Amino acid sequence: MELIEITEKGQLTLPKEVCQRLGIRQGSQIELTLVKEHLELRVKHPSQESPPSGFGMLKSQRATVPADFDVANLLNQ
Repeated sequence: MELIEITEKGQLTLPKEVCQRLGIRQGSQIELTLVKEHLELRVKHPSQESPPSGFGMLKSQRATVPADFDVANLLNQ
């Protein structure tokens, strides 16, 4: 068990190892429950559906290629 100090504002800092193990990142939400004489903390991860593919996630600075562009035409020249 590790002791954590509470700041003047009532804030606490979780150890890095705890955050990594529980997947806590900036913006994560933690549910706090008072149970008799102790506190229980539960990380609430937002439901994030992963995209079926990575298509469209990256944006290019280059102009788009027309849909009817045929690479074979470049080889014939």
